Amino acid sequence: MMSLPRYVVIMKQVGETPLVALERARKEHNLPADIPLTYAGRLDPMASGALLILIGEECKKQRNYHALDKEYVVELLFGISSDTADVLGIVSPEVPKTLTESDSRRVLENLHGPITLPYPHFSSKTVRGKPLHTWALEGRLNEITVPMQNAIIHKLVYGGLKTVTHEEVLKIVRTKIETIPPVTDSRKALGADFRRDQVRASWNTVATQGPSPYQILRFTCTASSGTYMRSLCERIAKELGTTGLAYSIHRSRIGKYFGIPGIFGLWVQTYANDGG
Repeated sequence: MMSLPRYVVIMKQVGETPLVALERARKEHNLPADIPLTYAGRLDPMASGALLILIGEECKKQRNYHALDKEYVVELLFGISSDTADVLGIVSPEVPKTLTESDSRRVLENLHGPITLPYPHFSSKTVRGKPLHTWALEGRLNEITVPMQNAIIHKLVYGGLKTVTHEEVLKIVRTKIETIPPVTDSRKALGADFRRDQVRASWNTVATQGPSPYQILRFTCTASSGTYMRSLCERIAKELGTTGLAYSIHRSRIGKYFGIPGIFGLWVQTYANDGG
């Protein structure tokens, strides 16, 4: 009988859904078609990075992996918001505010420790039996209270603040939107192929705004399990007196982190592609 690893870690690509990533892992690791696979800690379609995939009997122990900490490298685009809090949403551009490195560092330093963040409107969090994204697509968010999430930010590290033209932003965003394979099953597309036509049209409004530059903040975040980087991006932008969305999210590490937020910390366990 073939000896199977308990898990593998693959690098999910931008635009790849977790289910597509599962099947890619099956092919790349020569896993039999009848062996069940599941992931421990999903990634949004626009996110990339480490995806922990459980194999065979290990799928029954999925709950054991729910509390793992994560490390992300994130880019936050200021001056534009969206209903998904990332580039795959209907956007609302504003006049960009000029931000400084010192202000950005200050806000990041102040967000260490316990934090309460709203779940993104386009997320799988269930309210009254339906995912939040269903309430959003039905235009009925006003009928519910969006739940809040208690999280822990173990570490936030400033990685730079750069200025880009709106032409550069549009080029990258349009490329990302097209990386998602067409989805014909509307039940699994967060609204008719991810509302791709509407999203394209809303980003085209940015193209008519003129050559105003935008700023992008890069940071690395180590956080407790399930912390939405999209929500954190909105919180950081709000603390800086502007709007913003997650321009890119890359999960760089999965494991168990021990430390005192803002003081010291270390990874006591990480999951790599060694099969356990």
